[in-house]
Amino acid sequence: MKSLRNIFSFKTLLVLTTISVLTSCSDDEVNKTYKNTPGEASLSLPLNNQECEVGAVLDDKADVTFSWEPSDYTEKYNLTITNLITRNTTLNVGLTETSTTVKLLRGYPYVWQVTSRNSGNTVTESEVWKFYLAADGEENNVPIPATLVSPFSGATVKPVEGKVTLTWESPTTDTDGDDLTFTVYADIVDGKQEPLEAWKNITETSLDIAVEQDKIYYWHVEVSDGINTSISTTYTFKTGDADSNALDGTIVSTAQELLDAIASAAPGQKIYVHGGDYSFSSTIELSNSGSYGNEISLLAHPDDTTRPKFDFSAMSESSSNRGIQLSGSFWHIYGVDIYKAGDNGMFIEGNNNLIEFCTFSENADTGLQLGNGASNNTILNCDSFYNADSTLENADGFACKLDAGTANKFIGCRAWQNLDDGWDGYLRGNDNITTTYINCWAFKNGVLKDGSVGAGDGNGFKTGGSDDKLLKHNAIYKNCIAVGNIVDGFDHNSNRGDITLYNCSAYSNGRNISFSSTNIANSLTIKNTISLDGTNSDSLNATTTDITNNSWQNGITADASDFVNLNIDLLATARNADGSLPNIDFMKLVSGSDLIDAGVDVGLEFTGSNPDIGAFEK
Repeated sequence: MKSLRNIFSFKTLLVLTTISVLTSCSDDEVNKTYKNTPGEASLSLPLNNQECEVGAVLDDKADVTFSWEPSDYTEKYNLTITNLITRNTTLNVGLTETSTTVKLLRGYPYVWQVTSRNSGNTVTESEVWKFYLAADGEENNVPIPATLVSPFSGATVKPVEGKVTLTWESPTTDTDGDDLTFTVYADIVDGKQEPLEAWKNITETSLDIAVEQDKIYYWHVEVSDGINTSISTTYTFKTGDADSNALDGTIVSTAQELLDAIASAAPGQKIYVHGGDYSFSSTIELSNSGSYGNEISLLAHPDDTTRPKFDFSAMSESSSNRGIQLSGSFWHIYGVDIYKAGDNGMFIEGNNNLIEFCTFSENADTGLQLGNGASNNTILNCDSFYNADSTLENADGFACKLDAGTANKFIGCRAWQNLDDGWDGYLRGNDNITTTYINCWAFKNGVLKDGSVGAGDGNGFKTGGSDDKLLKHNAIYKNCIAVGNIVDGFDHNSNRGDITLYNCSAYSNGRNISFSSTNIANSLTIKNTISLDGTNSDSLNATTTDITNNSWQNGITADASDFVNLNIDLLATARNADGSLPNIDFMKLVSGSDLIDAGVDVGLEFTGSNPDIGAFEK
């Protein structure tokens, strides 16, 4: 081993990828549970905190045999091996035997873990063991880095008599038999400031440090055998009156902590993100998956008054520079602001994800887009606004388009002042999908952040369309609003599918509802819907139509006197604390309006003898 001081940094990254394929299963198969939870595998080799035995050696790699005892009710095993220095992870999935050989780089410390699986929805993880894989000619092995234990990263800690206890795990001797000492770094700057003499070369695995109240501390531990030194990851904690160590999940306060937590996220895990700005220059990849009933959750910290903002403004504008790429399934993302990515703020290609109470703003393409087969995703109470590219020709608020899958839903979402459309459903690469929109508001699209009109299409809801004018995007709109959009409120765009509007409101768009006579839709159903201060297309066309009980029919006349308020700016009012849409007076009906009880029952809740016409029930 080199006599020079080798300093390493690590973070244990145990990546469990659970792929849940539901689209080919019946409901009964999806809801089936396995009778017994799989047992925990007992690890055998390589030994914990030891230098391991190796098999065949080729250049800088060696064969390492991993073995464990069989666990009860287990059909398959996943083996995860992580290099503690490079952070590279080797994942062997679906093993049926309890032993396997893996070729690994020599001269590095590793951790490994086995996950037991069966046909049910739960998995069981083994302990995590460490080992060192020596290289030829090494006279002294680098110590295995310490594992920080408490406070866990992102915790809020209540000091006791002005002190906090830091603890970590490490053997007291290394794989060569050398005695180890520990030096603790802890400060409110970066965790790299010169430590006190009393914190250097100690032999205990805990240390009491004096702290100030209401400060964020950074800390790490260096392990030395007298020749070589390894450095742990850096954790953070905040001092305060509350103690959040009991919160069920991983708490993060820095961009790197967030990335590390995402990389190691397993089904059922919760990641809590403290409020504040997090800067990123590359895409955040969410490729691991939760499972049915055991979602992976990425959540704004419940005790914070500020929201976490993921700032991608360091990115250049490029189709490869998305903010978040969600290819995994069964994620719940809540309360995060996505800002200024070089392409989409978020691109979803996984299934069965829930994106809730998030915002997507000033991205160089669509704020949130679903594609590449993404299906069964729900976008709930999210806002997307001021998205525009430099050419001023492309960028929507939301888009379920191109090669997206079916059964995606938008509920309680708002899209405003996006360069192109509020929602875009244009297809290329897939056909005959269905997307549902409930209580969604699209307003002022086609207008830029500075109030000028852009060069985009400027539609509120673009229902579909395709290059060959033949593809079908079935779209269902319930209680949706399209207001003040430059071109169309609800736009046909040669969509050949089935389109339904129930209890919607269109006001002051270029054209409120536009379904032209060319490349007509297969069917068009419009009921209980308002069109105010904006024309409809010359006729509302489709192969079959069912258009009744709307504001322009049955002798009804809709005008400004029917409404409490028509101030479009009210639509951008701040959401309620729980993320739900604000309770505003916009387009609510006044008492005595002839739109009250003038609708027909379409299966939505209503009061009175019949439903009202429009998005809001009196």
